[in-house]
Amino acid sequence: MNSIMLHPDLLNYHEQLKTHSLYKKIQTQKELQIFMETHVFAVWDFMSLLKRLQKEITCVEIPWNPSPYPKTVVRLINEIVLGEESDKDFEGKACDHFTLYIRAMEDLNANPERLLKFSKNLDYGLCTPAEKNFVEFNLNLSTNGKIHEVAAAFFFGREKLIPDMFTSILGDLTQNFDSRAEINFPNLRYYLKRHIDIDGGEHSHQAEDCLKSLCENDETKWEEARIAGVQSLKLRSALWYEVENKIVSKKSHL
Repeated sequence: MNSIMLHPDLLNYHEQLKTHSLYKKIQTQKELQIFMETHVFAVWDFMSLLKRLQKEITCVEIPWNPSPYPKTVVRLINEIVLGEESDKDFEGKACDHFTLYIRAMEDLNANPERLLKFSKNLDYGLCTPAEKNFVEFNLNLSTNGKIHEVAAAFFFGREKLIPDMFTSILGDLTQNFDSRAEINFPNLRYYLKRHIDIDGGEHSHQAEDCLKSLCENDETKWEEARIAGVQSLKLRSALWYEVENKIVSKKSHL
């Protein structure tokens, strides 16, 4: 198990995404809009991974019956769902994280319309190639994947990655925008800080414990988990490079 956690592919992709060259290239409001209009796809499909874990590990059926999974794992998943689906915004009001991100987009005049249309009918024609590959992988895994594969993508590709990745993004945004009073992003700043705090402090450890419980000492499950985790990180990397190329391309045409 420890050898999987320290596998070079997982570590290398994590480190690449932690300090990706994209983040420093987001220097204008337009470039931030470009980033957010793609990133919102990842914010949205995150919940499908989590809901598959909730559906499989907890009981959401009627009539209710106790879950066959360890109660510690059931509690971990329910706690993550509580935080993601009914957290508090920066005014202290109940709010899910997707809605909070949409508000952040509105602050900056970023347009969520492609994602909102896509979420209604899953028309991949609305997606860029990297968006399609990323979302299709996560939705297919959420629907058809083995539960330990879903848990691996959730841990390696989301809860373990997000605190480090968002720390870098927030740092670069702060450096690039704080001196310009006309560009303000309170909801985005709160969204990033909130995920740094709760994913780094709680959810990443809970997701890791969930994965360990699902795989235990089964080497086949751990290898399948590794493959799912690597693919999740690889597709995120491709997504970021596509956004970076779009920003660079627009700069070259100015």
